[in-house]
Amino acid sequence: MPWSARDTMSLRLEFIALASQPGCNRRELCRRFSISPQTAYKWLARHRQEGAAGLADRPRRPHHSPERTADFLEELVLMLRREHPTWGGRKISRRLSDLGHAEVPAPSTVTSILHRHGLIDPQASAQATPWRRFEHDEPNELLQMDFKGQVPNEQGVCFPLTLIDDHSRFNLCLAACADQRRQTVQQQLIGAFRRYGLPRRITMDNGPPWGGGDEEGLGYTRLTVWLMQLGIRVSHSRPYHPQTQGKDERFHRTLKAEVLQHRRFVDNTEAQQVFDRYRYVYNHERPHQALGMQVPAQRYRVSNVAYPEALPEVQYQSGDRVYKVDSSARIMVGNRRIKIGKAFIGQWIALRPTRRDGVLAIWFSRFEIGEISLHAAAACRPQASPRDVTP
Repeated sequence: MPWSARDTMSLRLEFIALASQPGCNRRELCRRFSISPQTAYKWLARHRQEGAAGLADRPRRPHHSPERTADFLEELVLMLRREHPTWGGRKISRRLSDLGHAEVPAPSTVTSILHRHGLIDPQASAQATPWRRFEHDEPNELLQMDFKGQVPNEQGVCFPLTLIDDHSRFNLCLAACADQRRQTVQQQLIGAFRRYGLPRRITMDNGPPWGGGDEEGLGYTRLTVWLMQLGIRVSHSRPYHPQTQGKDERFHRTLKAEVLQHRRFVDNTEAQQVFDRYRYVYNHERPHQALGMQVPAQRYRVSNVAYPEALPEVQYQSGDRVYKVDSSARIMVGNRRIKIGKAFIGQWIALRPTRRDGVLAIWFSRFEIGEISLHAAAACRPQASPRDVTP
C-alpha cells in the first residue's frame, strides 16, 4: 500500500526511527503506517546506506523507454492542441492519422502527453460524458438551422447563422449576418442550396424569421412558405426544448469554444473570414467523436435535388377546391371568410375533404398545412408540422 500523502518525508523518518528500535514488530508497524513490508525494508536499506537522503523520492522514469512516443510526434500533438485547444486525445490521434503520419500514438497516449504538459483541465476532463443522439440515415434528410445569438463587434454586431446536416454534422452555412431578417436568411440559404442542393426537411425554433407567424392564421412565415414552394418540409422545435435541434446546439457550443470565446471581431467582414476558415477545419479536418472519429465531409454528400432558379408552379389535383389568398390574408369558403395568414397572400391553396364530417384539409403545394372546420367557431387550425404527402 502507498504511503499517506501527509508530510511524506516526516512519516518515513518516523517509521525508520520506530522500526529501528529493539524488539519492534515491524509488520505491525507497517500495518499502522499503511505500507507494505517490501516498501518498509526498501526504506530501511536505503537509510542504512545513504541516511535521510535515501528516503527522498526517486524518478520513476526508466533510463531507456523504447515505447516512448517519438519527440517529433509529441511535438505534432502539442502543435495540434495549440491550434485547436478544445481537441482531446481521440481527435488529435485521428487527425495525425488522416495527415498520413506513421506510428500515430493511441488516443490514450495523446491524452497522457497533454496531461504531462498541463494542457488538460482536470475538472473539465472529469465532467466530460458521452452523449447519445438520434440521427437520420442519410445526408440531406434533415437540416437544422438557427442563429448563434448575438456577437458584438468593434463596429456593429454579428448574428452567426448556422445550418447543420443531421446525419453527417456537415456545416452547410456559417454566415456572419448583420441582422436576423427574412431577406438575409433567404439569401444565405440560396447560396447553400445552389452549392449543396435541396434537403428534404429543415427544422428551426419558433422565433423569427422562421417562426412566430400571425396568430389568427396558420402560423407560417414568408420564409417557411418559400421553403415549402421549393418542396422542403418545415418543422419547428418544441418551445423550451432546444435538444430538438441538438446537433446545431452542439455546433454552437463548439463554435463558441473554438472561435468566439474571448474574441472580438473588428466587423462582419473579418468575422466571415474567420468563419470560412473554421468551417473548412470543422468539415474537413476536425474528427467528430459521434461519427467514429470521421470528419463530417467523409459522411456528407450533396443532394441530388438541384436548386431551381425559378420557383416551380404550385399544382393541385383535379378534384381540389382551389382558392387564392386575398390581400387580407383570407379565403372565402361559402359565406365565411377564413384567415390563412399574411405569409400566403397571393398564393393558391387547396381544400380537400377528410374522413371527418365538415372538416377540410388545407394544402399548400404538396404539404398539408392545416384544416378547416365548417361547423366550429374557430374555423382554421394549423398542422403541428406540415404533412408531406405527394398529391
